[in-house]
Amino acid sequence: MSWEPELEELKRREAFAEELGGAERVKRQKDGGRLTIRERVEQMADSDSFRELGKIAGLAEYDDNNDLKKLTPSNFVFGRAKVDGRQVIIGGDDFTVRGGSADATIKEKHNMCERMANELRLPLIRMVEGSGGGGSVKTIETTGRANVPGVAGWEVVVDNMGTIPRVALGLGSVAGLGAAHLAAAHYSVMIKENSALFVAGPPVVERLGQKLTKNELGGWKIQLRCGAVDHAVDTEEEAFECARRFLSYLPPSVHDVPPRGPQEDDPNRRVEWLIDAIPRDIRKVYKIRPIIEALVDEGSFFEWGQMYGKSVVTGFARFDGWPVAVMASDPFSYGGGWTADTCRKVEKFVDTADTFHLPIVYLADCPGFQIGLEAEKNGTIKEGVKAMSAIWQTTTPWCSVIIRNAFGVAGAAHKNGGRYCTRYAWPSGRWGSLPLEGGIEAAYRADIDAADDPDAKMAEIEDRLNKLRSPFRSAESFWIEEIVDPRETRSLLCDFANTVAPLREPGVRMRKMRP
Repeated sequence: MSWEPELEELKRREAFAEELGGAERVKRQKDGGRLTIRERVEQMADSDSFRELGKIAGLAEYDDNNDLKKLTPSNFVFGRAKVDGRQVIIGGDDFTVRGGSADATIKEKHNMCERMANELRLPLIRMVEGSGGGGSVKTIETTGRANVPGVAGWEVVVDNMGTIPRVALGLGSVAGLGAAHLAAAHYSVMIKENSALFVAGPPVVERLGQKLTKNELGGWKIQLRCGAVDHAVDTEEEAFECARRFLSYLPPSVHDVPPRGPQEDDPNRRVEWLIDAIPRDIRKVYKIRPIIEALVDEGSFFEWGQMYGKSVVTGFARFDGWPVAVMASDPFSYGGGWTADTCRKVEKFVDTADTFHLPIVYLADCPGFQIGLEAEKNGTIKEGVKAMSAIWQTTTPWCSVIIRNAFGVAGAAHKNGGRYCTRYAWPSGRWGSLPLEGGIEAAYRADIDAADDPDAKMAEIEDRLNKLRSPFRSAESFWIEEIVDPRETRSLLCDFANTVAPLREPGVRMRKMRP
């Protein structure tokens, strides 16, 4: 006797699952400019590569003969897939079924998604919309009780942050546990017009007397500027492409090393205009991103966290095909000085690089920590110590290029000072315990006041100290190892990437990264 009737029943149940929350709710989703979860998975994954688990799990209704009348699928879809030929796990909320809330959630699916990625050592892409399996007010009525808050399986989420690349895409309004999933990622993206992120949405916040729209409360500009989310794009398709590109720089897990990309750019390419890139006038700023683009393999720079902690630019790039984490000071923001936000950004970035065995290249122009009342109110020194500690805890190879300033405690954080670091300086390099500007008047006040011409005396002292501060004087005493021609920097960085590539060791860090 054949088992065809059972297979037909399976197909019927799968057809219910493919209807999602029903035609009306699917239409509402589409009218809002948002794809359904199945459309999202289809666009994210390589063609025909998605292998779903738990497709027919959900809430079933039976007639008096115990025959199935209807199946409402759970509001979470997940499984294995390929993205650009690489195995990944994809999991996403279905907003058409009770807005992704706990009333329609089978928590075991969420937990298995995380555990599957963890134990198969595969990257995880979470597509978040709604509460991401969190509760709702109606949960009390549907369950007949109020639950003591708890997040089953969160320990696996925490472990995944130190084990596998975790990407989160916020594709609609995200609150509660969904917001936690979006924030607990190495890389996160929002959709500018359709996404919002908040601990609690506008109706709840209005009870505090704050009447705000979704974008006013948790729109992309707010969340990117505070660092809760890394990037925002115009369309879901762009978000999927960002996820693909981010993952291309990383290994599947900490148990591998990042794969080498194409070698299509001459590693010995000279960049002639770099000889003029840094102005002689220290009061003049310059654009750092063109310098980064000129040094890395052509078109390979992928910026991370552009709107947050702006005095340091962070991102991933390739040198002679090798993936590298790149940090670079931006003098357009606080002169490159580290604010509290910058320190938090640096901490997360170097933790991510170290977790996934990416060498770090730092183009340093740091006059120190931000100073003043705002800096003190923001606890800049506390955040700075945390960032410095993260740098000193790294085990991945470093290459620092001091392109202009390196002053004070923050200036010292241009490398892991407890280990060997490849280091170069451009002729424009300037360093010390503190900048001469402003310090001269305090240190030489008596001499300046006693002079017939205080301005001339000030200029004389400044000229004398500037000669003593020459990078060549530092090189004489081996305070700096090499002063290099800026035009040859690309070849030096490619040489660094090739030299350290065999030294990358897969494995779990002693101190795992936290969300």
